[in-house]
Parts: sequence; structure tokens; C-alpha cells
Amino acid sequence: MNNRPLASLKILDFSTLLPGPYATLMLADMGAEVLRVESPTRPDLVKSLPPTIDGNSAAHHYLNRNKQSLALDLKQSEAVEMVKKLIGEYDIVVEQFRPGVMARLGLDYQTLKAINPKLIYCSITGYGQTGPYQNRAGHDLNYLAIAGASSYTGRKESGPLPLGVQLADVAGGSHHAVMGILAAHIQRQHSGIGQHIDISMTDAAFALNGMSGAGSLASGEDSQAEQDWLNGGSFYDYYETKDGRYLSVAGLEPAFVKNLADTLDEPKLLKLVNMMDTDMQQELKALLKGRFAEHTFDYWCEVFADRDCCVEPMLTINESANHPHMQAREMVINYQTDKQSTIRQAACPIKFSASKQSTPTVAPATGEHNQQVLERLQ
Repeated sequence: MNNRPLASLKILDFSTLLPGPYATLMLADMGAEVLRVESPTRPDLVKSLPPTIDGNSAAHHYLNRNKQSLALDLKQSEAVEMVKKLIGEYDIVVEQFRPGVMARLGLDYQTLKAINPKLIYCSITGYGQTGPYQNRAGHDLNYLAIAGASSYTGRKESGPLPLGVQLADVAGGSHHAVMGILAAHIQRQHSGIGQHIDISMTDAAFALNGMSGAGSLASGEDSQAEQDWLNGGSFYDYYETKDGRYLSVAGLEPAFVKNLADTLDEPKLLKLVNMMDTDMQQELKALLKGRFAEHTFDYWCEVFADRDCCVEPMLTINESANHPHMQAREMVINYQTDKQSTIRQAACPIKFSASKQSTPTVAPATGEHNQQVLERLQ
């Protein structure tokens, strides 16, 4: 029995790659029934990303678990008619095409709304449904660049850097899509009507500039790399150890600073902590850089293990998965492929007291549920 919080939601997912599939992964993990509508001739490129396990990428196994798949050629009128029939049942749509594509297919919001006025229709695009960039191609790096987020991220000497996590795609596109869908669902429960949700990953990335960005907009003066407290302008930073690993030092508050000074036996640290004095901050960073370079990563991990300083090791993904805290939080689950290979995956990070995350179902092959869906429509 599905007792997850979103068990009543039924979603048609037309998206590929990362933003849409990650959004519907979150919804599926929370219990929603997600039916992927896939092209039978144009495979999702995510499926071919290395490494592959049992013929599909690890990313596909993760992003598309707990979902079903319906293979349809949307250029065929029969396929379009099938989608229109499904809209009576699957009353939430997620699509990630450029503006105008769904209209040309006859599956745009206005057309489907006429069939089901309660329809919630979420469009995730790089630049939104309006504006001069609406039809422009782009990817995560472009959206962060246009949104200003990259301009103060990185180092003065080396410039901006590509992030390991696709921030605009996931925090921008996926998360805002889920929030928008759930907000529209709540409104629909009261009003009985649906709506179109326009998610621009660039808009969302721009809104993520919550600290330095707020200051820049208010003052008219743009933040620069290594200028602000949280982007390398203060001792809040990463420090290399003797063996080439890194520690994160983030304790800006006075109590944490005192504990750090006591742990390092560096009373001078307390005199240099003036956050408003740039020169002092650079001197403090140099002091910390020298101290952390004296010993190995493991040495410092042991030193700070029981110290309340906001000093933590920079871990790899697998080290993080094996960390006692991640284990205690059950953030790593075992997933079985259709060929019974077992791989580790990240769990749903949202913990509900009234229901537990069930064992994930296998990411479906393209069109795996065609017969099941067709029989239901007859």
C-alpha cells in the first residue's frame, strides 16, 4: 500500500535530461504516480552517461526509479489523442521543451486545459515562456552566468569555476517546479481549477542570490569573487592539509571562533577575527593556511571530531555515503536493477514520520508500461 504523502497525485512527465526528471523523482519518491512519456526513437541522453550498470547509466537508474514509461511518437495523431485521454486521469503535466513545441504538437496548456480545467501544467525551460531569450538554447552553466551567480563565485586569480552540482538545473529548475506544482495543487483543492506554471531556471538561479545578491541589488555595487564573508573574502573557506586534502572552516560566530582558537592554541586568531577588516581577514587566512598545512587530513579530523568549531572535512561522494552521520540518517539505499544487480543510491532526503520510504522500483525501460496503460484506456 502506498501511504506516502503524495500518493493521490498522478503526473505525466514529458521531460528528459536532469531538471524535469529530478523534479518528478522527488515527487515519485514522495508517493506520486509518475508516467514518463518517452520518444521511441530519440532516447534520453541520460541513459548513456557513464558509468553504466546492466545497460543503463547509474544516473538513469537514480533519476527514473519509482516511475513508469509510456513510449509515444508525439508527431503521430494517435499518440496525441492518447495523451488527451490520459489528461482526465493524470492531471499534472511536467514538460521541458522549448516554448512553442508542445503547442505545435497540439499538447499545450490551453488545449489540454479545455479537456481538463483542473490541469496543472508545469513548463521548465532555461529562460521562461516570455522574454527575448525564451527560444535560446542553454545549459546550467549558461543560466548561472546570466543570473549573476557565477560572477562572484571562484577565485580572483583563476576566475569563475563550474560547480560539481548543477545548481540552476536542480535548485533552480527541479526544486522550484516541485514547489510550484504543490502550491498549485493546494490552490486547486480550494478553487477547483488548475493553472500553467512557468519555471525559468535562469529566473530561479537569479532568485538564489539570497545573500550577496540582496546586497548588490540594494546598493548597486556588484559583489566580486573573494570579497564577501561567504565567498572567500573572510576566513570562511577551505584549507589544504599536509597531504593535499581539504577542511572546511565556517565558524563565523564568536563562540566558534574562540573554540577554534583554543583548539589550535592560537590566541592571536581572536585578534584577527574582525570581519570588517579585509587586511586582518587575509592575515587570519594565512595563519590558518599555515597551521592546517602542518598536519595530515586524518590528524585534523581526529582533532576536530569532538570540537564545536564548524570545522568539517571535505569528503568525496563515497566517503560521504560511508560517513556515520549519513548512515544514521539512512541517506544511502540499495537499489536492484532489472537484472538483479545491487547498487547504492541517495535516498529521499525528506523524512516523514507517518510513512517510510519503500524499496524503490526499477527505472523503467522505454515503453515498458505501454500495454498496461493501453488496457486502462480501453
